[in-house]
Amino acid sequence: MLEIPLSPYGRASGRPSQVSLMMSQFAAGFRPGVDVNLGVGYVNEQTIPRELIHRALGEIVAHPQEHLAAFNYGGPVGSDHLIAALKRFFVRRPVAPLTEEDLASRRIVIGASGATSLLEAAASVLPRGIALTADPVYYIYTELLTRLGFEVIAIPEGPEGLSPEALEETIEALGRRAGEIQLLYLVTANNPTCTLLSTGNRRGIMRVMSALSERLGRRVPVLLDTAYELLVHDQDVAPVESALRFDPLGIAHEFGTLSKVLAPALRIGYVIGRDSPFLHAIIQRVSDVGFSGPLLSQEIAAYLLDHCIEEQLARVTGGYREKAARVRAAIDAHLGEHLEACGGGRVGFYFYLTFRGILTDEDSPFFRYLSRTTGDSGIDGPRGAARARVFYLPGLHCVAGSRAAAERGARQLRIAYGYESIEAIEGAIAMMGEAARYAAEARVEGVRV
Repeated sequence: MLEIPLSPYGRASGRPSQVSLMMSQFAAGFRPGVDVNLGVGYVNEQTIPRELIHRALGEIVAHPQEHLAAFNYGGPVGSDHLIAALKRFFVRRPVAPLTEEDLASRRIVIGASGATSLLEAAASVLPRGIALTADPVYYIYTELLTRLGFEVIAIPEGPEGLSPEALEETIEALGRRAGEIQLLYLVTANNPTCTLLSTGNRRGIMRVMSALSERLGRRVPVLLDTAYELLVHDQDVAPVESALRFDPLGIAHEFGTLSKVLAPALRIGYVIGRDSPFLHAIIQRVSDVGFSGPLLSQEIAAYLLDHCIEEQLARVTGGYREKAARVRAAIDAHLGEHLEACGGGRVGFYFYLTFRGILTDEDSPFFRYLSRTTGDSGIDGPRGAARARVFYLPGLHCVAGSRAAAERGARQLRIAYGYESIEAIEGAIAMMGEAARYAAEARVEGVRV
């Protein structure tokens, strides 16, 4: 008998992505306290505000008349308390502030399960076609776009993020196919590189996308993923403005989250955008997949935004600032001689490394050394008792552009320094230094490096 028929998306979803396979294979037998995971972007456990969340929950339970139905279902748009608290916060936040006028012409919608659910909703309700993004890419969302049937075209970013000139050149090079463009997706503090999209580039990008919309006679949405913008911990980084302020056509939509500054488990994500059929479709998608986000989590988040978010932001950014400095020092000490470039460490919690002549993909000696799969027991350890392993994200999974980009990506990797302790990270980077020397020796011996 034949299997249950699947849609094109279902068939694509039946094949795990290479990153999913790699993570699953590594997670098998992962030993906390022995192996070190620098690949997954979990937040810093030390800055999750457990006591503040406990206090907020106590207030909600003690005052049910002020938090009606907090333990019940909510509406698909989200909690009125949370939406109002977000608006107050946006006006006074230190990075990318918005004015009351900016917000007056836009709506805020809360996701069913974080910002990811809203980004999935946006992709689900748009026609299939071309999705533009910056290279290196945020692999999780671009893989979703591909499974849904979009053609992803990645444009190399510059030192200030995607430049309007590169975007315009790409659109012009498409010729008639420019009519197939359905969206532009950008992580404003890019994942994996943590390159912060400058105010000037935001202004220029909105000019280019507005001109494209005018030319096509339809609004082309710009999806701006602001997940890391609240994590600007390098005090020398200049503040940036929201692209919503340069958006006369109402095509910009900011997808934000509180996961990085409060707690991922609260699953609070939101989108800010013009009231439109596109936003209405997103709202219906939220309703279809889960009615709304957990109302209790929304009420907790609203309380924290109104009562202690500034204190919490200072704690979070201070924690990442300290970790970033020590991680950078370890990178310089153990990997500096092997690197062509080192980015990140100023915003978010990633470093993005480019090696000189050393490959980092799963088949490389570098990767095999750190995963203890070289076949040499002196490196891997005895059978059934492998030495400490180090997991990272190979850069090859973060490129979707040209052959040159792929060749460069094969020498890159992302280090996530949010979750593991600084001592574990420093030890893992020292092991990366050993792996780099091993790979360099393999190159001398004529082995693929």
